[in-house]
Amino acid sequence: LKTIRLAEVVILVLDGTLGLEKQDLTIADLVVQEGRALVIGVNKWDLVEDRAKALRAIEDRVESGLAQVRGVPIVTFSAATGRHVDRLMPAVAAQLERWNRRVKTSELNRWLESALDRHPPPAVRGRRLKLRYATQVSARPPTVALFCSRPMALPEDYIRYLANGFRETFDLAGVPIRFVVRKPENPYEKAE
Repeated sequence: LKTIRLAEVVILVLDGTLGLEKQDLTIADLVVQEGRALVIGVNKWDLVEDRAKALRAIEDRVESGLAQVRGVPIVTFSAATGRHVDRLMPAVAAQLERWNRRVKTSELNRWLESALDRHPPPAVRGRRLKLRYATQVSARPPTVALFCSRPMALPEDYIRYLANGFRETFDLAGVPIRFVVRKPENPYEKAE
């Protein structure tokens, strides 16, 4: 746990002959909750009989078990023979770049406008929620502040819709994304 907290990118190394087990998914989920970028390395690939089937099984398990970070890169290699080990560090470098990526506020708001046009926020108690604008408040992991008329009423599934669209549009596959929903300040409200 301490290593995950100190890391920027975590490589979760699996045994290719065993596939992705429950404990591996638990560790991967901890990495995501901690806000770290993730790369899955599958070792002992030279010992795997049906490679296409094994890789498909791992990909399916990752997609279903880690739905909140779709597109986690999976690198297969063999440490014993050295085959494809050289693919691991470029995948880590790409994830680090994604994890550090900043999106301009203008681009972010153009994306938000199109996302709202495709799927408007739901009405809560007969009143439509208004999403005013968004800005990226930090990277590492990418964190977006979303300004909404009633932040507490915005459903979690709508925030997931926005996070998935943000990840897809700005090529942030496999990186945890955080949305912080806030209420915009009212310039006419007097502070006492």
